Amino acid sequence: MKPDSQNVTDYTNNNTIFMVWDFKDGLEVKRVFNKLCKLIINLNNSANVRFPVSRASCVMGIGHDAWVRLQLPVPLPKELVNFEPIIGDKHTAVSSKGDLHFHIRADTTSICYDMAAAVADVLSAIAVSTDETHGFRYWDSRSILGFVDGTENPQGADRELFSMVGDDDPAYTGGSYLFVQKYIHNLTAWKQLPTEQQEKVIGRYKENDVEMADDTKPANSHIALANVGDDFKIVRDNMPFGNMSTNEMGTYFIAYASTFGTVHKMLTNMFIGSPAGNYDRILDFSTARTGSLFFVPTFDMLDDFSSD
Repeated sequence: MKPDSQNVTDYTNNNTIFMVWDFKDGLEVKRVFNKLCKLIINLNNSANVRFPVSRASCVMGIGHDAWVRLQLPVPLPKELVNFEPIIGDKHTAVSSKGDLHFHIRADTTSICYDMAAAVADVLSAIAVSTDETHGFRYWDSRSILGFVDGTENPQGADRELFSMVGDDDPAYTGGSYLFVQKYIHNLTAWKQLPTEQQEKVIGRYKENDVEMADDTKPANSHIALANVGDDFKIVRDNMPFGNMSTNEMGTYFIAYASTFGTVHKMLTNMFIGSPAGNYDRILDFSTARTGSLFFVPTFDMLDDFSSD
């Protein structure tokens, strides 16, 4: 029977709340986590009934250390590890702690808010929220940098193929590797570049979203380095965010993948370079402030966890 997977294949919605929570030290957390698993199942079932056209969902991912602390099944998912920094000559893909990650989305802000509040009500006694980012759809799915984001995403049935674990790890078939990074953009420097130079940084034309030809696209453009081949794709659900008072404008990069190896290769190309030293030019304008890997269990697994 096909696994009942969490909603990792849906397309970008209008509103998103991303949350990272870390367990407090010295507390027994298993009982609350069991309750949380029930809540995640309930939130998704309720949203499907109450708001069937809103495409509302709450996806929960679990980090390596939390998996071990909670005494979840062993062996662990094959590639679930603590993300190690990728250090290039100029830029670094940093590593940040994360026990639980929540990806909440809907076409209305109210649904996102209530889901986030329900999660916080359960977790606040045993965990602290280390990041909460509210994303929004910016025009025709553009990032704050002004370029369409996610054009290379797989479509249709390929979304499941590239985002969910297959039969090579049968205990976790239908689950997904979830990797996130919070990027802050230097918009002052970016806006000083003429449009033609911005397009060379991205490797795509700004207005019509058409990719540059291979003989025109610079070797250090984002498209040239982040694309590691048609057989190695991920499902991105990136969202822009912005805070005028703190001047923090950025992109929350979120990737669902059948194998973390694909994401790691992309990051290596970007930060180390291909060849080494030919790093992604976009990193001169976008700084990764976080970097965490999680595993997204199926609903069937969450149901098992809730009854432990």
